[in-house]
Amino acid sequence: MILEISEERAVELIEKLSKFIAERRMAAPAIMTIESLRPLARIGSQLMHFLAPFAEIIFNPKEYQEFAALLENEEYVRLLIKRIDEIDVDMFREERKSKRLRRKRRRNKIMQFLKIKKKDNNNKL
Repeated sequence: MILEISEERAVELIEKLSKFIAERRMAAPAIMTIESLRPLARIGSQLMHFLAPFAEIIFNPKEYQEFAALLENEEYVRLLIKRIDEIDVDMFREERKSKRLRRKRRRNKIMQFLKIKKKDNNNKL
């Protein structure tokens, strides 16, 4: 059973997990969940150690134990949250930029249409 994890391996796991979450567009819910449960991370880690015999049937035993050890360190949990956010921003920067531009254009068209309608109503009076 792995009770400690090296810093290099922790960074590898954090990178792998954060890419997995960001690729599935689950960054916001993941960050909210991790942030809200961060005070319970140690308890969660202990629960993972307790459930290890059953969970290792489904998951890779070594990675499962390393992740449980990773959760015990608050610094690694903070790094995980930060990395999820960074990867999400990098992956979808262009997409968000184009959506923002589309919203702005749509809003401008609506405003232009409403101004035309106002002018028409003012001319009729």
